Amino acid sequence: MKRILSVLAGLLLVSNLVLAQGYTFKVLANKGDNKVKSGSEWQALKTGSSLNETDELQVSADAYLGLVHSSGKTLELKEAGNHKVSDLAAKINTSGSSVASKYADFVLSKMSAESKKNRLSATGAVHRGTNDAIKVFLPSSVGVFSDKAIVRWDSTTDNSITYKVTLKNMFEDVLLSIETNNPNVEIDLNDEKIAKENVVLLSVVNKNDETIKSGTYAIKKLPAADAEKVKAALSELMSDVEQESALNKYILAGFYEENNLLADALTSYEEAMQLAPEVDSYKEAYLEFLLRNRLGGE
Repeated sequence: MKRILSVLAGLLLVSNLVLAQGYTFKVLANKGDNKVKSGSEWQALKTGSSLNETDELQVSADAYLGLVHSSGKTLELKEAGNHKVSDLAAKINTSGSSVASKYADFVLSKMSAESKKNRLSATGAVHRGTNDAIKVFLPSSVGVFSDKAIVRWDSTTDNSITYKVTLKNMFEDVLLSIETNNPNVEIDLNDEKIAKENVVLLSVVNKNDETIKSGTYAIKKLPAADAEKVKAALSELMSDVEQESALNKYILAGFYEENNLLADALTSYEEAMQLAPEVDSYKEAYLEFLLRNRLGGE
């Protein structure tokens, strides 16, 4: 009798875990005319959908799906044809943590219709109001955890413009200047010219017309104690998202945003778009990130 009760208790525990998860995969990114069959009918697949073990996917040609498993592991699916969710799940190594699924839920919640509605109600506008001719997509002062930062600003379609990005110390001494024809720049914070500075001041000017310029933005390295806390939290997540993929960069953006590391989140979104430039889901998520944090242009 005790053995039977023990088996029943074990089955009940497994059943509760399955119910708690409630899904096998969630769809974080979706490109193409993809469909899902739950039961007998095929339906259009939507970003944010939950997929169950018994479902089947129909992936169109040149499609892309970014899936996160209930275990937290991620899967990018590009192969056209029919795929059973159970077969996809069998490919997942479920060992390790399930931290990534938490941040997957976080980024999906920010993309929901209700979240967008609340964002519009709270801000009453779609962009941060400044009088700067060039609006950099950063807060006026921002902490940075990573060794690099990709900084973007609003731009015109005129590719002949040369921008000059200047980094100064707190005494207004110029440490580093970078010229680019792109409306963005990647800054190596380990560059010997700025590596010893805890704070660098960034500004952008149109080299063709220096009256067209941005304000000044303070980029601050996190204090050592704060950086160690972030590193500890990130190490657990990285066991799920160590592979270099657009989907994993997207999840990392969620981690950084929830920890109020907006410059790091911006960089992760930029990297996701670089890795999968054809997937609009990442561009849309990036735009929503800018809008809800009142960082972006129109």
